Amino acid sequence: MSTTYGFTNKYLTKDEKPWFPVMGEIHFSRYRADLWEESLRKMKAGGLSIASVYVIWIHHEEEEGKFDFTGNRNLHDFLEAAKKVGISVFLRLGPWVHGEARNGGFPDWLQKKQDEIDLRSNDPAYLAYVRRLWEKVYEQAKGFLYQDGGPVIGMQIENEYGHVGGYNGEKGEQHMRTLTAMAREIGFDLPLCTATGWGGAATGGLLPVMGGYCEAPWDQRITEIEPNTNYVFSHIRNDALIASDHHVDDTVTFNQDDFPYLTAELGGGLQVTKHRRPIVSGNDVGAMSLTKLGSGVGLLGYYMYHGGSNPDSKLSTLQESRATGYLNDLPEINYDFNAPIRQYGTISDNYREIRLLAYFLQDFGADLAVLPADIDPDFVKPGDTHTLRVSVRHDDTHGYVFVNNYQRRLTMDDHKDVVFEGKTKGEPVRFPKTDIASGEYAFYPYNMKLKNAVLVSALATPLCKLSCKDEDVYVFYGDKDPQFTWDGTPAKVLHLSRADALLAARVTLKDHQEYLVLSDDFVWEESGVLRVVGGEETIIRTFPKLSKDVLPADFKEIAGEGDLTVYKRSQNNENAQTSVLFVQSTKTPEELSGKLVNSCGQPETLKGDEKIYEISVQYERENRKGRKEGYDCILSFDYACESMELFVNGRKVNDYFYTGQKALFSLGYFDFPTKITTVLHPLHEGDHIYLQEWPKMDDKKACRIEAVTLIEQFS
Repeated sequence: MSTTYGFTNKYLTKDEKPWFPVMGEIHFSRYRADLWEESLRKMKAGGLSIASVYVIWIHHEEEEGKFDFTGNRNLHDFLEAAKKVGISVFLRLGPWVHGEARNGGFPDWLQKKQDEIDLRSNDPAYLAYVRRLWEKVYEQAKGFLYQDGGPVIGMQIENEYGHVGGYNGEKGEQHMRTLTAMAREIGFDLPLCTATGWGGAATGGLLPVMGGYCEAPWDQRITEIEPNTNYVFSHIRNDALIASDHHVDDTVTFNQDDFPYLTAELGGGLQVTKHRRPIVSGNDVGAMSLTKLGSGVGLLGYYMYHGGSNPDSKLSTLQESRATGYLNDLPEINYDFNAPIRQYGTISDNYREIRLLAYFLQDFGADLAVLPADIDPDFVKPGDTHTLRVSVRHDDTHGYVFVNNYQRRLTMDDHKDVVFEGKTKGEPVRFPKTDIASGEYAFYPYNMKLKNAVLVSALATPLCKLSCKDEDVYVFYGDKDPQFTWDGTPAKVLHLSRADALLAARVTLKDHQEYLVLSDDFVWEESGVLRVVGGEETIIRTFPKLSKDVLPADFKEIAGEGDLTVYKRSQNNENAQTSVLFVQSTKTPEELSGKLVNSCGQPETLKGDEKIYEISVQYERENRKGRKEGYDCILSFDYACESMELFVNGRKVNDYFYTGQKALFSLGYFDFPTKITTVLHPLHEGDHIYLQEWPKMDDKKACRIEAVTLIEQFS
């Protein structure tokens, strides 16, 4: 327990020094247990320091008094994987979590007691149930907590308490203090203890964490909603959009001057609802994240960072729904969230955008953390497409100029011959003239100390520092002429285009050398060995050149490309191609009624207007291995309908609410089935649904699969 954690009113600390981590949410009970380690390695490779996890009560005590911590509900094994990988963990203990779970995570048996027990209060009967749950959770976590030398460094108590349910005022604050004291008494004596602080939530004096999403699929409207404030530099920490379907207060209940500005729920994506289905792009997430950095934030925490699936159950399905008293209907199984790491572990543009900032914060976050935000103009209306949005985080000697000319779903003015100024006590540092196009967002350093050099200014964004054998190399990126200006001897710099930077993963291999590996897919280090996800033919580029000791045996050097070396991997068995066939089924909904079951084994109800497809897969690769061994087949569905359900051996394994995106399905996740039944529910003109783009209609409805393609993945 040599490392210490804490906070000042400005920033988090690690070993009493400024610390600027990046955190991402993954739900162990919503993902396959044998893939946890791989997923945590992917998260760490994305620059994350902390994995945050909900403990979802109904997943562990669906039946009163019968606890289940087996399989993908095994918290002990998840924490063991985190310790092995070397990533810290933040436990979000609840007991109420929301998380788009049934009853906010409360089991049905507990929910039914609300007439006799005052839930989410200091009612002794309720607290007794919470204590019983948390004692079971502690049994799982014991040995992995901070005080044991384990990865768990913090906990969150409750969620949105006093904002979405619970009590406001002193009664709410008292309940939060009671829960905190109980958790510590049980054994969760952790250095960092947080509470969600938006929307007037009660925090009980805990470290408040905030959030921000680029849209609001819980909003009950089916029209475009107002331009989002999360793309405006601002000292306002509260996001009025979060849980706006329950909104009770736009303010916060704590004194902002007493606590650093931390986020635990920046939307890494969005989980669609039945009535509202926005699509989140990488630029949406990247621009919002950069805006939060420029607004003075000291922790980037993403919800979700890793998508997943609601687990199978015994008594009911486990999704949030209107049938359980909530305002939104969610997919029964699918919790993809359009997250940086998708439902089955595939990569998204959101991952790449966050990685750009996470790498910077790993190397330079301690410097940025102490710099306050100087925002000019002080507040821009989010619908203002004319004003260039600028913030400077500085200490009167050096800093970073942040610029955002991106507003989701709007076109911004282009700005010509802009001269940014780095603020100091004396004369400002003036950057060279530059043009800022609509949709552009970036940050630029000035008077930046790089070991023995000072970078006076550059129209390029720092990515990371590479510790190479001969010297440190500083990596910058951007598509402008960087015009580096130095005071003294220049440092060694590698300058990438923004497109190349988005492909760049940093790894330290067994030769103790740091490398930058540019790849279209995931790259991570495992026991000093390079792991690369790719297809039949995979190209990577590296800086510096890989030494013979760390070059994977299946990659061959093929070329040089400036400072980069190019390598290629080709899979063997060139004729071994897995094939997929999809046909409209001759079976009618009436014939299948009662033969298909949902995720809790109950018969699936079919209305009779569905369209049924049968998917057949023939695997011709004799040496096929499972997901754990690094091989997978991804089906990509190009389809149009209201929703689509997939069944393997008659049991529902996934469901998709149509958004216009292709639906991805991992065959390896389900141990390579050979037959899949697909049920499509029709989308009609005039349905009460918000879609960013509606599909082509046939006779005023859409209910079809256009194509199913298959992608083989190797790592």
